[in-house]
Amino acid sequence: MLRIALPNKGRLSEDTRALFNDAGLEVRAAGERALTASLGGEFEAIFVRAQDIPEFVADGAADAGVTGWDLVNESGRDLADRLDLGFGRCRLVVAAKDDSGITSVDDIGTDGKRVRVASVFPRITARFFAERGRPVDVVPVSGAAEIAPHLGIADIVVDLTSTGSTLKTNGLREIETVLTSSARLITATNGPRNGDPQRAIEFEELATALASVIRARSQRYLMANVPRAMLDEVKQILPGLNGPTVVDIMNGGTMVAVHAVVPAKSVYRTIAQLRALGAEGMLVTRIERLVP
Repeated sequence: MLRIALPNKGRLSEDTRALFNDAGLEVRAAGERALTASLGGEFEAIFVRAQDIPEFVADGAADAGVTGWDLVNESGRDLADRLDLGFGRCRLVVAAKDDSGITSVDDIGTDGKRVRVASVFPRITARFFAERGRPVDVVPVSGAAEIAPHLGIADIVVDLTSTGSTLKTNGLREIETVLTSSARLITATNGPRNGDPQRAIEFEELATALASVIRARSQRYLMANVPRAMLDEVKQILPGLNGPTVVDIMNGGTMVAVHAVVPAKSVYRTIAQLRALGAEGMLVTRIERLVP
């Protein structure tokens, strides 16, 4: 049975469980503190710290895993990004005190002095500044990197942010983005269990199931009765995956039914455009899965 390493706690864990549940792979564990679980009777889950998942996957203890792309990069292990799961989005940024006079990475070390940089991601940080040719000393911290400049531990920080509000609250200004991260489905570069063909097939089935849910979340299924004479205009509004489905209505006369998949973010505008063409009886529903 394919073994998947999943985060054991936090928002990343909650979103991951919700995704697997929506994909029909319900997390069935013996209790809240159980370290293993069944995923819909199809796969086995093991629950570990998100930062340890790259190691478990790279060493073959798990065939695949779900964790943040920032943690994958920090691990330095040879892993493959198989699917962006669309949640846990954040950025790893360079930030300096508002009164530091540093406005860009190119300002760092211009006076010949080495600058101290505090970060929970020392490997990514060291690699980033080495590539930019900036003279820095990396100060590893276990958390709350934003306080380091105020305590004199470091001059600047490399820290995660979603909105930037925490950095601003602590008197820090973003200078540059080092990495954009989100939750990813990962495997070793040669696939599950060193390229085992059967495991590869099972993994592709898993990835397809998850991707179908992710794809569906941003789409809606729209049905409407529209004037037959307006079909050319309707097709411009409802391109769908391969164009709208057009169905004759029993005793519909001049009206026909159209069905289409439309982006959720613009469905309100689509409805308004259809109404302007004389559409009626419109219905919009969520989609559980979408496989193109």
